[in-house]
Amino acid sequence: MNYKTPFTMEEHMEQRTQRETDKWYLEDVVTFIRLHLYNRGVSCGAQVIQRQIQELNIKPIPSVRTIGRILSRHGLTHGRTG
Repeated sequence: MNYKTPFTMEEHMEQRTQRETDKWYLEDVVTFIRLHLYNRGVSCGAQVIQRQIQELNIKPIPSVRTIGRILSRHGLTHGRTG
């Protein structure tokens, strides 16, 4: 059976690059929202950040667990500012 992919290698690489860009963009958004909330002295946990992302209509909305991993990776947990 001769199987042909639905798109070319160039299209695949472009989609992959876009996904990587989206990943880094989302990490930046989570980090900036966290620091903004922290500097205002309000609750800045993963659930609050998720609600802020929803209010900004940013898609895709990451899960609370994903936001927690991002915060941990950037050292923004337990009241720390990184």
